[in-house]
Amino acid sequence: MEFDTVLIPPRRAACIARGLWHDKTINDYLDECVASFPEKIALTAIHVEGAAPISFTYRDMAAMADRIAVGLTRLGVGRNDVVACQLPNSWQFTLTYLACSRIGAVINPLMHIFRERELSFMLKHAAAKLIIVPKTFRGCDFDVMLTALQPSLPDLQHVVVVGGSGNNSFEVLLSEPAWEQAPDASDILNRQRPGPDDVTQLIYTSGTTGEPKGVMHSANTLMSNIVPYAERLALNADDVVLMASPMAHQTGFMYGLLMPIMLKASVVVQDIWDPVKAVAVIREYGVSFSMASTPFLSDLARTVADTGNTVPTLRTFLCAGAPIPGPLVEKARMAMGTKIISAWGMSENGAVTLTRCDDDDERSVNSDGLPLPGVALKVVDADGAELPAGMPGQLLLQACSNFGGYLHRPQFNATDADGWFDTGDQARIDAQGYVRITGRSKDVIIRGGENIRSWKLKPCCTAIRTLRLRSSSRIPTSGSANAPARSS
Repeated sequence: MEFDTVLIPPRRAACIARGLWHDKTINDYLDECVASFPEKIALTAIHVEGAAPISFTYRDMAAMADRIAVGLTRLGVGRNDVVACQLPNSWQFTLTYLACSRIGAVINPLMHIFRERELSFMLKHAAAKLIIVPKTFRGCDFDVMLTALQPSLPDLQHVVVVGGSGNNSFEVLLSEPAWEQAPDASDILNRQRPGPDDVTQLIYTSGTTGEPKGVMHSANTLMSNIVPYAERLALNADDVVLMASPMAHQTGFMYGLLMPIMLKASVVVQDIWDPVKAVAVIREYGVSFSMASTPFLSDLARTVADTGNTVPTLRTFLCAGAPIPGPLVEKARMAMGTKIISAWGMSENGAVTLTRCDDDDERSVNSDGLPLPGVALKVVDADGAELPAGMPGQLLLQACSNFGGYLHRPQFNATDADGWFDTGDQARIDAQGYVRITGRSKDVIIRGGENIRSWKLKPCCTAIRTLRLRSSSRIPTSGSANAPARSS
């Protein structure tokens, strides 16, 4: 696959000079974790309806990443090949990405709610060589669905099934054979590592042009967001992160997969949202930080209040996906003693604005926060003239974390010669620099923290699909995919 990341080279020199790009990939961060904390628990995967929790130390994680990486090369996957991953939160998701990064392959996270219509377009557009799916999840047989779809996708050579019983199972092909001990393993793993400006993630978003667009990110664009994000929230190696938002969204991927490794911290991933289980997980593992949509926060606060099972270690909860009602912030503070942070962002940039830990709670109710370091914002009118503080208009941004462009769609990159990206959102910025998103320039329905718009691939057939990973008020999280039925 050839990636046309036209938005990366023009800003490289400035981002390096300003210390915003660190020229480190997830491989570098993982190697540092193994060197510093080899026996520290890095990842615990919670299966709400199934097997017992599974944990990996940093040493185990690196070894399994190497194993799966060599296994992928045995299936013909190499540098710049796209590996699609339609999995719920699981250790297999995390390790698949780390394995891809070992050999320069590109992960394409896909929400598990996508079916034939969405998958046909995305897998074909990405020229995905391999896809990894669960055998069944939430009542869908992904093995059957993808096997039936494969003949119409000329680039898709393999469907690999987690928990499958055939020769195409993840276990048989990737995670059980000791591929990392093969004579050629060291050469494979050392020869194919990607650079910090190579595409590492391709994630689809619908935008305003009708069909999904493939957002391309490098290690530099992703990590230049995660580093200041963690600093704003005062997170470090002592933290334990709970991620119940899907890792197929930027929320889960950036802050539940990448960030814990960058911090040398620990993460617990939960595959299905269940607030009672989440409270138990927080108590058992000493979770100190989580990020999810407003319904998740409401569920947690209610569950703690109703059961009396307190969560004293949960220091910070970043709420995203919808505006946060004032009474909910107060209730969460009363029930959990947790600081509630408000944020807004998009798949093209990750988190753009966050409130601060020392802000009054009122800021989380009435604003979407301040821009992170490396981000500049302005609000303009219909003619492109910058508006004064407090005036609503179209929100533009410049950011070190801005994506590399839309795959094979550079005409839609919406970025001018000075690097200003048109977010498609309406907003106002007050005199102190706090942002409030006020709407979208196009009609978008927000459902459970996820954007839904009309996607028309055939002139006679219009379907509503949950494709947009940009919320008009927050970074979306699991939305209707994993949230309780009432939030759907």
